[in-house]
Amino acid sequence: MSYDYATLKIQRGMGPNIVAIGGGTGLSTMLRGLKHYSENITAIVTVADDGGGSGVLRQDLGMPPPGDIRNCLLALSNTEPVMSELLGYRFDEGILKGQSFGNLFLAALNEISPSFDVAVRRMSEVLAITGCVLPVTNEDVNLEAEFENSVRVVGESKIFQCKKEQGCRIRRVRMIPEHPQALKESVEAIRSADLILLGPGSLYTSIIPNLLVSGIVAEIVKSDALKLYICNVMTQEGETEGYSAEDHIQAIFRHAEEHLFDYCLINSAEIPEEICKRYAAEGAAPIICNHDACKRLGVEIIEKPISQISGGTVKHDPLALGREIFSIYSEYGAMRIAGEERY
Repeated sequence: MSYDYATLKIQRGMGPNIVAIGGGTGLSTMLRGLKHYSENITAIVTVADDGGGSGVLRQDLGMPPPGDIRNCLLALSNTEPVMSELLGYRFDEGILKGQSFGNLFLAALNEISPSFDVAVRRMSEVLAITGCVLPVTNEDVNLEAEFENSVRVVGESKIFQCKKEQGCRIRRVRMIPEHPQALKESVEAIRSADLILLGPGSLYTSIIPNLLVSGIVAEIVKSDALKLYICNVMTQEGETEGYSAEDHIQAIFRHAEEHLFDYCLINSAEIPEEICKRYAAEGAAPIICNHDACKRLGVEIIEKPISQISGGTVKHDPLALGREIFSIYSEYGAMRIAGEERY
């Protein structure tokens, strides 16, 4: 047993340089699985959120939203269970109702640090995390969505309700101000990556906002790393109702650049009928995929059983997801090194 543990630790320390780009619960879920296979992980996280406890701190203190950053830090942390429970604790009454202690802790560090990324680094040291968590930018940014009927709304937290009211798809999202500068460390991480992961997470509010930050797409395009998009298991109410896998891919390419990635991982595990009915009541459904349509976009689809049912909802299974990502990297990364063709 001790030999196996030592071997695993050596393998993790020698693991590939991974950059995971996104936000929300999807990114933190994936990080929990990835850290079992490599210690060389950098999470690049969106800072466009303006709702919930993060939005309150952003408005009151003028700081970037801490919520997604906090979730990623906790996912990669190596702390005692009590510390993890403390940082995840959310007050349920009083003036702090709805606020998480982890958010407040990061807000305090931000107040005594020269910049937000320094505050994140200091919290990383406290939590002894595996890898590194970086905000995609230090700039104060907001997200604007334009719908197919030309209606626009500013604010990430307002997009859900506005889409429900308009009853049409999102045409495009953009940053305000446009083209904010990427954090230098985020760009450098992409530059040195062996494996670049996009998602999983909300298409328009967790993944694409990172690609609207100046320098991110350019570095992904230039990179020789294996580039993999992890598609959500289900469509998302108020954002991607009716979307197929190719719709997700096209939206990313439209906002960034065509052929931004070569591979897309989607779930092949069967989802129980009663769960599907529950999601259908909200306009959501399992994401379907037309392999030929994706191939015409230059993307190869890889189907693996990476979902789990928890509390009546469908989520990515962090351990299965981590395992399959590294299986893909081992197979396709070796092919790229050998110069073999994908098709």
